[in-house]
Amino acid sequence: MAKVKLNPILEQIRGKVGDLVFKRYGDEVIISQKPDLSGHEMSEAQLAAQDRFRQAALYGKVVFADPDTKALYTEAANQKGHPVFSLAVADFFNAPSVDVVDLSGYSGAVGDEIVILASDDFDVIIVQVVLTDAEGNLIESGAAVETPPESGRWVYTSTAEVSAGTTVRIAVTAEDRPGGVGEAEEETTL
Repeated sequence: MAKVKLNPILEQIRGKVGDLVFKRYGDEVIISQKPDLSGHEMSEAQLAAQDRFRQAALYGKVVFADPDTKALYTEAANQKGHPVFSLAVADFFNAPSVDVVDLSGYSGAVGDEIVILASDDFDVIIVQVVLTDAEGNLIESGAAVETPPESGRWVYTSTAEVSAGTTVRIAVTAEDRPGGVGEAEEETTL
């Protein structure tokens, strides 16, 4: 491969110009021919990935259109040293996770607490909890509260009395800003 020192004006070019593609890798600019994709048919998986990236880019544009949301991403991007748009796109691709569902404080009494640890690469905005019995009948449901704020520790306080001997299924759903969802389920017999 030949190495050429580019004119400072050309060093700033990125993207496609005619049949040439300018790519930046670190401090170097790589110039290549535009790939010839004629006659190449994309697979279902490639089309799905392309559509998902299109949705992620649209989410990035939505973030830029909303000054409040853009300010949140800008602050985080500055702390991490990443571009705001790429942080928003990455957030779209990375769903939150429910890491722990702690039932040690739950015995079926009103006011008992279920502690959930949920995480995301950017921000978990809501954690929902649904309690059902062994047959799937709803016992109670509601939102957990992040305690303390911005800690990733969410607390759900029960509102329904459940009799001893009942098997309770606890389904937890964490959601992030782009709508990604992480889920976990636990079961306990009181």
